[in-house]
Amino acid sequence: MISGLVVVFALVLLARLYQVQILDTDFYQEKAAGQYVHTKTDLFDRGNIYFTTRDGSKLSAAAIKSGYVLAVNPNHVTVPPKEFCTKVSEFLTISTSTCSERVSAPNRTYVELADRIEEVDVSSINDLDLDGLLLYKNQWRYYPGGSLAARSIGFIGYSGEDNELRGKFGLERHYDDVLFTKRKQQSLDLFAELFADFGDFDEKSGYDKIGDIVTSLEPSVSRMLDLVLQETNDKYQSKLTGAIIMDPDNGEIIAMNAVPGFDLNNRSDATIDQFQNPLIEDVYEFGSTIKALTVAAGLDSGAITAQTTYYDAGTIEFDGFTISNYDGRGRGTVPMQQVLNQSLNTGVSFIVQQMGKDKFREYFLNYKLGSETGIDLPNEVHGLIDNLQSPRDVEYATASFGQGIAMTPIEATRALASLANGGYLVTPHLATRIEYKNGRTKEIRYPEGEQVLSAETSEEISRMLVGVVDDALKNGDVALPNHTIGAKTGTAQIADPENGGYYEDKFLHSFFGYFPAYDPEYIVFLYTVEPQGVRYASETLTDPFMDVTKFLINYYSIPPDR
Repeated sequence: MISGLVVVFALVLLARLYQVQILDTDFYQEKAAGQYVHTKTDLFDRGNIYFTTRDGSKLSAAAIKSGYVLAVNPNHVTVPPKEFCTKVSEFLTISTSTCSERVSAPNRTYVELADRIEEVDVSSINDLDLDGLLLYKNQWRYYPGGSLAARSIGFIGYSGEDNELRGKFGLERHYDDVLFTKRKQQSLDLFAELFADFGDFDEKSGYDKIGDIVTSLEPSVSRMLDLVLQETNDKYQSKLTGAIIMDPDNGEIIAMNAVPGFDLNNRSDATIDQFQNPLIEDVYEFGSTIKALTVAAGLDSGAITAQTTYYDAGTIEFDGFTISNYDGRGRGTVPMQQVLNQSLNTGVSFIVQQMGKDKFREYFLNYKLGSETGIDLPNEVHGLIDNLQSPRDVEYATASFGQGIAMTPIEATRALASLANGGYLVTPHLATRIEYKNGRTKEIRYPEGEQVLSAETSEEISRMLVGVVDDALKNGDVALPNHTIGAKTGTAQIADPENGGYYEDKFLHSFFGYFPAYDPEYIVFLYTVEPQGVRYASETLTDPFMDVTKFLINYYSIPPDR
């Protein structure tokens, strides 16, 4: 019995030794550092967030940066406070007058002057040889990309009763439980572990819950997209311009952002609106880009074929309301291809009549319009499609060309991707895997999408959207000779919340496209809010879309398909 107790005690000691020296080595190293540096709490730590380059390498998007706190002991200062502050002024984030007040503070032995001193500045500070000057180790959150994909990456801030640094926006918030590295003491059932997989031993320490997030965001593509968005927003003096680049087959987001943006490392001049992500938190009426979904629904239901024609009088009446084409002009007998090419409101209204309200509603609900996509970002909202429950025909007619129903950009992108990928819905997402501190890696799996269109419908609508680019978009001048592109523009009136109806002079422009059209690598969704001096989306977003498309084709060496 005594021998058995000795063995058990020895095993307990070994287990504890393994935990202290191997599993919790970082924790105790930081505790040790805290005994000889002046810090109020343990050195800050947090999991990293990574971009993924086109060759699969990781590139830091959010990391921990090490440096020093610059402080002073006023009792040991031997030069006048003003002279002291003038000598250290280049390292301060406060004014020299504020510095002087702190340096001359009575009865103080420690006053901080700057909390983020870079390693490269330490030798210069030491060379000043100022009595009373102090340097203590420090760590802080650092975003190497600055404003790159800022609305998606997010940032941290103090939160809760413990005043801990926790994720506030973006991926930082959504994956805060993984990134936050506060360790907790865990009990350990030793006898159970003796007969369990020894590799699971470290799970009791909490390391299986702490790790880094690896995303599908590509840094060079994100940088290019941010530049295109900013140039477009500046050119047309828009309130906001945003975009999403996604793989339509699996929902991986390669780039996503909206401008005006902000620098994650310097947020002092940014507003709360800039911190939020309008691509998932705001809903819009997108207008004619939604016509592609209507035509696809008509094809899939059998209500029309690509060869179907109708008579376009320029206007059509429902429930006492008149719906007209953008120019009010009739075209006579028109095939379905021209409904997309010329963006005819009467044409998609005709399709709704052929389908019937119930069937049309069924397809739009199957596209999951009005539902959240499940994207791994916080505060996602769902679209507003209450008009599809109306008994009136006019609501369904306006919905067919993207007015009267509203959705988030990510919601629209998911639905439009079904046109490209064979007819199924994907789950848009940014994170691809979690790399835990215990050395394990978890690939993040997302739900397989529902089939909402047949593969044949997907191919047919793609063929029609290629016709839009080849023949109609800027008269076919932007079509590429070696790559097929399927695309559609949208110009929507913006609703007037105060007086009802719509503004006559405020518009939202949108544009989506995918390529190569019959086996697409990427879908791109662009929109700009209230551009000035232009009426139609073909004027504002065609060139930005083509700039993005050409970059992606060259950057990823996408082979020709024609």
